[in-house]
Amino acid sequence: MEAASLPGVLSYTKLSSSNQCYSDDRFSRRIASFSRHSSNGFNGVNKPSSKALIKGPFLSDGLIQRRNLHLQAICGVGVYTLGENDDVESHHSHAMEEKIGVLLLNLGGPETLKDVQPFLYNLFADPLRYFDIIRLPGLFKLLQRPLAKLISVLRTPKSEEGYAAIGGSSPLRKITDEQANALRMASEAKNVNVSVYVGMRYRYPFTEEAIEQFSISTTGSSIRVLQHIFREDVYLSRLPVSVILSWYQRQGYICSMADLIKEELERFAKPEEVMIFFSAHGVPDSYVEDAGDPYKDQMEECVYLIMQELKSRGIGNDHTLAYQSRVGPVQWLKPYTDEVLVELGQKGVKSLLAVPISFVSEHIETLEEIDMEYKHLALESGIENWGRVPALGCTSSFITDLADAVVEALPSAKALSASREPAEETNYEPVRYLVKLFFCSILAFVLLLLRPKVVFAFRNHLH
Repeated sequence: MEAASLPGVLSYTKLSSSNQCYSDDRFSRRIASFSRHSSNGFNGVNKPSSKALIKGPFLSDGLIQRRNLHLQAICGVGVYTLGENDDVESHHSHAMEEKIGVLLLNLGGPETLKDVQPFLYNLFADPLRYFDIIRLPGLFKLLQRPLAKLISVLRTPKSEEGYAAIGGSSPLRKITDEQANALRMASEAKNVNVSVYVGMRYRYPFTEEAIEQFSISTTGSSIRVLQHIFREDVYLSRLPVSVILSWYQRQGYICSMADLIKEELERFAKPEEVMIFFSAHGVPDSYVEDAGDPYKDQMEECVYLIMQELKSRGIGNDHTLAYQSRVGPVQWLKPYTDEVLVELGQKGVKSLLAVPISFVSEHIETLEEIDMEYKHLALESGIENWGRVPALGCTSSFITDLADAVVEALPSAKALSASREPAEETNYEPVRYLVKLFFCSILAFVLLLLRPKVVFAFRNHLH
């Protein structure tokens, strides 16, 4: 499983630890960061103040702490701060002289079949993303990582089949790198000097590594990791940063999506009869109902804006929105994509155009889940004519709008040192932590003994 794709913009060099700051023109004076195309506490993949931008992936706490040791080495960058009365135009002139860092955040994906299990482990071990899927009360919260290990091992065979079906790897990193290069060139065309970096949440290059070079769910989780890193580093804590949390409502994005939909509709014999089927990545209901995540509202608004743009072009097809890629025993946003496809077939819909609405890059959830699983289900349910809108990728109008978003976000950049995250309980209560770990480990061991299939899976994994 690979969550919503956010790359492109919304989509490492190891440095030795040091207390010294080195001057290096490769690094940027500002950071511009993109999160998913919709802002939400969760995502998600995919998930926009007075001075820079940012975006990135996830690592376990221990890995974060170890990687923080390397951050001191990137101090060789000047900091440019806007005055309170600076506007976008004046800042654009500054941007022509100053070097801006743009960090694109994405979820990442396995680059080989051997990477599938580690990728899944990082995904399920992220407390900011899948805590509502793996519900553990009180003391049992420490079981999340052992359970993440079990779940990742058990899900690996099925996930490997999916990745094998699309060539044996996720194309997400390659596409995000291409989007980063396209964004750099689009910015240069606007006389804006930028360096664009890519940071992945659950696979290489991790956000921490991207920072060395220079979003409750996908966005929330990535952004919190980013904030943690910046606040812990003396230099980075003073670096102006601006985070573009949402861009689903930007006209450039809306028009780019409308262009692709119109083009695919014209491939049907009777375009006016085609049902436009928007499929967005789902999130657990609790993210929306309990945590107040705006994702559902933003997806509905995004679909509305795209359909309004299409209507302005004389396209008034029927449309619907559903959510895909649910996992785990908890309730996710409804309606579910698979169930709606069956219902549409039963209602007599014969032509359908699938539109991946929360994905800007091709990956397993478009290439395998939509193109293979959902297409097969749709045809099996009575739909005769199937089409699918490609992900935006490096579509020029989309990339150009991202470059505009970077420039527009620069005046809002500010340092992240104003507030600090609450200290982790495990860092300051080692005795209590060890006691919890001891008893939870015993419980985990007992659970393993009670699950022969799990033990068998682990044995096969070890061999």
